Amino acid sequence: MTADRQRRSLAQVPPAPSRLPSPERQRARARGPRTLSIDIGGTGLKALVLDARGAPLSDRGHVPTPRPATPRALLRALDELVAPLGPYDRISAGFPGVVIDGVTRTAPNLHPSWADFPLARTLARRLGKPARVLNDAGVQGFGVIEGKDLELVLTLGTGLGSALFYEGVYIPNLELAHHPFRKGKTYEEYLGLHALHAAGKKKWNRRVAKALKQIQPIWNPRRIYLGGGNARLLTLTLPPNVRITSNVAGLLGGIALWGVRPRRAS
Repeated sequence: MTADRQRRSLAQVPPAPSRLPSPERQRARARGPRTLSIDIGGTGLKALVLDARGAPLSDRGHVPTPRPATPRALLRALDELVAPLGPYDRISAGFPGVVIDGVTRTAPNLHPSWADFPLARTLARRLGKPARVLNDAGVQGFGVIEGKDLELVLTLGTGLGSALFYEGVYIPNLELAHHPFRKGKTYEEYLGLHALHAAGKKKWNRRVAKALKQIQPIWNPRRIYLGGGNARLLTLTLPPNVRITSNVAGLLGGIALWGVRPRRAS
């Protein structure tokens, strides 16, 4: 199947509910803890409240990522984002960088001041609920993987996110984006948003094809999932083991941070 056909298929099924459930259905689905799932990106911040089984309870909220994207500015934007979403009992957040024990170590597409920032602890204190934080590609992966053999997630957005899973177990903080790829450029410099704007969509699609060809014999994954905001621009013919995923996976996967198997995004 071509990337264009996969993309059109995804577009036919809304990734999040356009209307809130009826009060009766909402009460029934809200039994058990509700999770506020946050997806922090280089260009946008998204959030959704999930029920105890990982199904959406709210509409999906979205605000632009502030610039400069310092912790103070971004946390203020998150306050605005989550305010209308309704009650929740715990928090999951996907962050675009290396995260160790809830502390952000790198954030190449946000701001240098995110180095060694205690994001999980700060969110818990600021929003008054326990919080857990993981790399954003890892969270997205939990929303799409089958849990069989080796599976690789690549997110095409402001930068290039990556996550590796083996038998459903996340192998954290793989930063393929910063590995040298071609002509002295890293994967992110070759495929990120700046590269897309500089090269144009047609040439950028050829670059994605070259990257996939390079990655396949190194990792030999059973499945590669392509997500992120720019995956919608893919038109190349994809290898049989490569799929385009819905961007809502970056929110649905948040339930996995609390030990619940997520509902897989289409």
